[in-house]
Amino acid sequence: MMDKEKTFIGEDGLIYCSVCKEPKQAWLPENNLLGVRIRYRQCACERDANAMKKAEQEEKERRVQIARNRRICFDEVAMKNCTFANAEEMTPVIDKAKKYVDNWDKMKQKSKGLLFWGPLGTGKSYVATCIANALLERNVTVKMTNFNTIVDTMFRAENKAEYMNELSCCSLLIIDELGLERSSEYALGIIFDIIDHRYRSGKPLITTTNLPLKEIKGEPNIDKRRIYDRILEQCTPILVDGKNKREKTVKENMSYFKKLFGDKE
Repeated sequence: MMDKEKTFIGEDGLIYCSVCKEPKQAWLPENNLLGVRIRYRQCACERDANAMKKAEQEEKERRVQIARNRRICFDEVAMKNCTFANAEEMTPVIDKAKKYVDNWDKMKQKSKGLLFWGPLGTGKSYVATCIANALLERNVTVKMTNFNTIVDTMFRAENKAEYMNELSCCSLLIIDELGLERSSEYALGIIFDIIDHRYRSGKPLITTTNLPLKEIKGEPNIDKRRIYDRILEQCTPILVDGKNKREKTVKENMSYFKKLFGDKE
């Protein structure tokens, strides 16, 4: 229904919008089959309002999809807070991770992944999670897990092929803690199958490890070497070094509680 206060009758007898001055009606040919002379048309104001409403609905649907993808991606809710914006400082590694996200379409097309390696507690998992969250915001499907969780899930899964396909279907798979997996023949066989299946799917893989790169490249165990070689085929190694962030957090917590309880430093 037209708002009479925002319209006026033009010299041609049609109703016009008082705001955008466009007609809200149009003349039809005299010989039209319906015998109607005037039809309704949208003015610029209505077109803009409808476009805005459509954009808002699409954004709402996008946010719902992103929230769903994030629930699928992470096993821990706290991981959603690991973002580039929340990083303590802009390190060279963070910069490389951001560039990976910025060039995601090319990385996906060429099946390029990353291997974050370095000492314990230097933030390898954090950087990988930042990449996950940044891509999730772009509505990219990501799954982040670790090697032992994969082995446990495969052991319990009634349909192992379905779980394998789940890890293969996501646009980016991030597997944490390479080198901490169980070394049984069964566990290593599962891990190789997952990595190899991902490789054959032609989709990127990101993984993290506390192992030195030299140790990864020189692994004497044949079963492990098959896994590591396949990962190195897919992933560019990036060293993540520096101070142990976990030790810093422990010291900050101890200092806080000493002050809280009145203990002297």
